[in-house]
Amino acid sequence: MLLRLSATALASLLFICQPAASERPEVAAGETLQQFLSAAVEYSPRLGMAEARRQVSTARAAAAFGSLLPQVSVTGTVTENRREALGQMEEFRGERYALQLNQVVFNWEAVAAMRRARRLEKMQHAEYGHELSLLFTQVADHYLNVLQAQDGLESVRSELDAVTSQVAQIQSLHDRQLAKITDLLQARASLAAVRADQIRLRGELDLAREALRAASGLEVGSLHTFRDDAQIPQQEEDVENWVQRALDNNQQLRAARLAVDAAELGVSQAKGVLMPNVSFVAQRQNSNVGFDNTPIRETDTSYLGLSASMPLFSGGTKWVAIREARGNQALAERELRLAELESSARVRSAYLQLQYGESLEEAARAAVESATLAAAAMQQGFALGAVTHVNVLNALRERFRAERDLAQVRYDNVRQFVMLRHESGTLTQHDMTAVSSWFDKTHSLTGDGNPDG
Repeated sequence: MLLRLSATALASLLFICQPAASERPEVAAGETLQQFLSAAVEYSPRLGMAEARRQVSTARAAAAFGSLLPQVSVTGTVTENRREALGQMEEFRGERYALQLNQVVFNWEAVAAMRRARRLEKMQHAEYGHELSLLFTQVADHYLNVLQAQDGLESVRSELDAVTSQVAQIQSLHDRQLAKITDLLQARASLAAVRADQIRLRGELDLAREALRAASGLEVGSLHTFRDDAQIPQQEEDVENWVQRALDNNQQLRAARLAVDAAELGVSQAKGVLMPNVSFVAQRQNSNVGFDNTPIRETDTSYLGLSASMPLFSGGTKWVAIREARGNQALAERELRLAELESSARVRSAYLQLQYGESLEEAARAAVESATLAAAAMQQGFALGAVTHVNVLNALRERFRAERDLAQVRYDNVRQFVMLRHESGTLTQHDMTAVSSWFDKTHSLTGDGNPDG
């Protein structure tokens, strides 16, 4: 069976090659995907909350089990007594010491509570695994958003240079009355649109960098960029296999199933209140006082016995508790069904997008090549007087839009690769290592839009 995400398994596998926290050098700014993932594990409040809930559930399960173990108690009483009877005054010290053992023989409510607590403990472990997988998915998405915004900004900067050059040419021709004013105005409008795109992408880059910083706690440095020759593995299995894999391994679905089990045991626990409770009792007592602290000769008493109790009537509150428990069970079952449907839909969506990703990338590359050739042809046509300035500008803008569309497709393919494995509950160290290997340290844009180096 494929490795399921858990608290220690994925974290240790993913970062096994990294030094211990005490030995890890200070990182002023993150650059690699691995650095951001590692930092996010320590930084994420949501993951910390999931870990705290897991610890609480473990403690509750231990407490529920402990209630079924032998309960041993010791008591001691020392009193100074003054007793007056028939005109006589008597003062004496009373002492009573007891050692008692109670062992549950039959208590269905306590047994069901213990089993329910163990289901809830497992549920919180599954919830933690889901939060860990979700965190890796989100950090990878933020990382890709920064790279995509950087690529878009670099493309728009090149587009701005090209359009600015064209506007200057048209302005020069218009000054010599060789170009129409309408051509000049339209060229200026195109230039304004490119500048607007540049401002928008700068904002998107700042937001993407802030989202990555907020998710990991690291400042964003010069990120490793997506290699041109990176190849995303094709999915050999069909979509139904992936859906079934999600139903079997998805940590959120596992938690929902355990919630259903816990709700069923909650019904059993509520019914147990109506059943008899039987306990074994053993006690040894040493005392020199009797009822109402009357003095007696010192006695040493030991006894063994069974204690039994059974409720008869409590105003119907216990039956109401059973109905409430059954309602919680029905709610948990419907929540599980909803989670299964939503998970299946997300798996199918990610699978189909990833399946068509390679074809989309090929089509996008072909569009870039065609747009590049078309722009070059328009330049030659303009030199021969066959096309207008507007045709050249439109061809240039179409070329740069095609480049940004190609980048969008490539980054989306990476997102769907990670998302498919997250939703199927099979995200492993191998997957994250594979994703990290698709990035190299190359010259990239920094936060202000200038090339580093």
